[in-house]
Amino acid sequence: MDRYKNKYRISSTRLQTWNYANEGAYFITICTKNREHFFGEIIEGKMILNEIGRLTEIEWAKTIEIRQDMNLELGAFVVMPNHFHAIVIIKENEFNNSNNNDGMSNKPQNQFGPQSKNLAAIIRGFKSAVTAQARKLGNSEFAWQTLYHDHIIRNNQSLENIQNYILNNLEKKDEDNFNK
Repeated sequence: MDRYKNKYRISSTRLQTWNYANEGAYFITICTKNREHFFGEIIEGKMILNEIGRLTEIEWAKTIEIRQDMNLELGAFVVMPNHFHAIVIIKENEFNNSNNNDGMSNKPQNQFGPQSKNLAAIIRGFKSAVTAQARKLGNSEFAWQTLYHDHIIRNNQSLENIQNYILNNLEKKDEDNFNK
């Protein structure tokens, strides 16, 4: 493992030759800190969102309004008790129109430093907005895990499989609870 300031750090799971500002569809998963159930609970097979869960949906919907210059499209998404799954599609825009068609580059694109007009910026803004709203509701305990998981969706079959996974995530969680 790599070290930074003599401490171990987790290596990036990002594809080092991919520019995350590129046109593309991305599947993301963001978890709450310590996987705490901040968004609500599953009751009788239904996800019952609490106030923070509802504002998470609202803030996600605002993503395309806030970032109109990035030409985004939001795909399927679901708020679960302790995590959030979504598909976000970055379409052609002024920040990515000079990229290669396949999104690949000969040099690493994921450099340390400020990230803007890319997937990381979208996630950072969303997480910040939800956290700020949770604080306004008086929930000082709410927090996200530092990192998030992403997957570059490369074809229509993968997109369809991931959409089905997101839309059926609640049923899978309900089965998991039943089998405990």
